[in-house]
Amino acid sequence: MDTRPPMRRTLSVRRWAAYATCVWTLAGYGTLKLYWALGGTGLTSSAPLPRSAREELVAQTPGTIAGHWISVGLVVLSALAALATVRPWGRVLPRRLLTVPMWITGALMVLRACGALGFGFVGDAMVLTGTRHVGPPDTEIAHHLSRVDLLLWSPYFLVWGLLWCATAWATPRRPAR
Repeated sequence: MDTRPPMRRTLSVRRWAAYATCVWTLAGYGTLKLYWALGGTGLTSSAPLPRSAREELVAQTPGTIAGHWISVGLVVLSALAALATVRPWGRVLPRRLLTVPMWITGALMVLRACGALGFGFVGDAMVLTGTRHVGPPDTEIAHHLSRVDLLLWSPYFLVWGLLWCATAWATPRRPAR
């Protein structure tokens, strides 16, 4: 049984959610996007994207490289936003400026993981079971991408989305001034 005062328990949940979100953002998505921006190609052919987007990703077109650098910048901003919920310097920001984007981001990531936005657990299962028809030239790659998405990307986005929602939920309400 937790004998700490309620305020200490709340504080630890807040800190845990914020720091876990920050680490998950930087270590996972941020590291991958930085690696791709610097010219790395690992996991590019297994990215669950439409064929043309995946081909651009693999080919390292200038547009995709620019997109990776933009993503790196957004990752840094979002990691700072997560930290702002528990660090003293974050108190100058309006709570809604932090939490509304966190709730939206978290919800979109959970929806993506579940399959409501195309790929995800449901969409992957439908491809792998044959419920969703994939044309013969793309059947093999669709099954491969669905397996990778089912085992890697969807769980990653589910955890990441839940962390964003937990961080938004745990962000304290600030007294009116």
